[in-house]
Amino acid sequence: MKIQILVVGRTRSAELAALFDDYLRRIKRYIPAELTVIPDVKANRKELQEQLCIREGKKILEQLKVGDIFYLLDERGTAYTSPKFAQLLQKKMNSGKKRWVLAVGGPYGFSEEVYERADGMISLSAMTFPHEMARLFLAEQLYRACTILRGEPYHHN
Repeated sequence: MKIQILVVGRTRSAELAALFDDYLRRIKRYIPAELTVIPDVKANRKELQEQLCIREGKKILEQLKVGDIFYLLDERGTAYTSPKFAQLLQKKMNSGKKRWVLAVGGPYGFSEEVYERADGMISLSAMTFPHEMARLFLAEQLYRACTILRGEPYHHN
C-alpha cells in the first residue's frame, strides 16, 4: 500500500516545509509515501467560501483513483491516540488496497461532494490548526505510527 498525502496549497513557511519533508523521508523508510499539492484556487472578491470549497473539492476528487481509501483530516473526524492511529494504519495496510489517500483541505475545509466521497475522517485535535501545520502533524503521526508498528523506541508510552 502507498500513502498519498493530498494537500491544498503549498507550504509558505520554509521551516514547516523542511520539517514536513524530513518526516516524509522518514516515512518512506517503512512504506511508500508521496505528497501531492493541489495549487491554491484563486478566489475573486465576490466568491463565497462555499464556492471556493466546491472548486477545491473538484480538484481533490480528480486526484482519486478507483479503489482508493480516502480519508479527510477534519475537526469532526475521529480522534486517535498514537497507538490507535498505528492500528488504523496497520488495518489499511492489511486491506489489500493500493492507496490510502489522506487529504488536508484548504482554509475553509471541504465541499459536501468531498465529504460524501470520504471513507473516513481523522481529527488531529479539537483545536483548529492552520492547514500548513496540520500536514506537518499528519506526517509526524504517520512516522510515529510506523515506528510503533515496528516496535521502535520513538514513541514512549
